[in-house]
Amino acid sequence: MDMATFARMLQDGWLTTVPLGLCSILVVAVTIERFLRYRGIEKQTREVTRAVVEALGKRDLPTATALCKTNDTPIAQIFREGLAWKNIALEDLERILGTARQETLSELRRSLWILGTIGSLAPFIGLFGTVVGIMKAFHQIAVEGSGGFAVVAAGISEALIATAVGLGVAIIALTFYNYLNVKIGLIGNGFARACERLVQALLYVESSTQPIETRGNAPEVGRGHPLPA
Repeated sequence: MDMATFARMLQDGWLTTVPLGLCSILVVAVTIERFLRYRGIEKQTREVTRAVVEALGKRDLPTATALCKTNDTPIAQIFREGLAWKNIALEDLERILGTARQETLSELRRSLWILGTIGSLAPFIGLFGTVVGIMKAFHQIAVEGSGGFAVVAAGISEALIATAVGLGVAIIALTFYNYLNVKIGLIGNGFARACERLVQALLYVESSTQPIETRGNAPEVGRGHPLPA
């Protein structure tokens, strides 16, 4: 099959190939935009966490807070939520960080639903084109009054090209959808580990600032009161 014949088949099946073409453009646009958005987040998370934890390890709360305020990475935004509270119980701090983490991940998942929707709908659009092509083939048989292959070839070709394009778009969309969801999962795991390190560093700051005579009677760790600035 030469390119001219293939192009003519696409043109004949415009009722499905045009929507599928638009879907494929959306898939490429969303994938590129999200890929660029996710690029470097895991590395940035490690770097910001290391810097903040090192500052807290030196009991330098103003520097740790300034690092989070001057950094526009997602993990810095999460840390800002936690460091904005003072003298709160450990359980409350963990809930605050957990909520901030989920909000950030929800923002990072934005637009992924487009890939999932296209991946689910594209085969049905192709199936619709298949049905239309077969209907045209039977209509041509009725008009010609015979059932020779030459009569139905155009309709069958249109039906097959619609199915092929629909499956192709669906496969590509679902592949990128699954890949980006795995990427989001890895980023979320990195956020969780970073928040754990932040809480541990804040507990260290709290324990190091308690008077020596009261440390022996300090409450259990689960009920500590981190002192973010």
